[in-house]
Amino acid sequence: MSEQTPPQLPPTTALSTDNGLRVSTENWFEYPIRVQPHHTDYEGVVWHGTYITWMEEARVECLRSMGINYADLVKMGCVLPVVELSLRYHSSLKLGEEGIVKTRMDEIAGVKINWDYKIQSPDAQQLYVSGRVTLVAIDAAKGKIMRQLPPEVKEVLIKLTR
Repeated sequence: MSEQTPPQLPPTTALSTDNGLRVSTENWFEYPIRVQPHHTDYEGVVWHGTYITWMEEARVECLRSMGINYADLVKMGCVLPVVELSLRYHSSLKLGEEGIVKTRMDEIAGVKINWDYKIQSPDAQQLYVSGRVTLVAIDAAKGKIMRQLPPEVKEVLIKLTR
């Protein structure tokens, strides 16, 4: 019985860029959060991985607010896994505190889609986390990186910039 090596994604720098589609959104989508006990460590401080979960929720809700159901993208045969993630922790949120996750699509460059994030206090006086996520379009049937976004997917994502 031979073991199969799981498919590996090339570094995003190896991806070809479709220079015909460079768009970004200027407005931030806001997603309110409140720190619950299950978000924290034993000291009541938000566990670092929780911020990533909130970022994902905000991105999916941003798409939904534009009438784009993430499940519909998957049905089109295009999945968008995270291939790069960069976070900077500025200050900690604590149990019971509220915050706002702000997200916007920064750029679509070929099959790469970049999203920016800020998690801050509701009055915008305290920045907790800033970050960036890069997604890459994968052909669900083939399990390989697409050479370009399918026209239907491009059309859906461009809605974010209008």
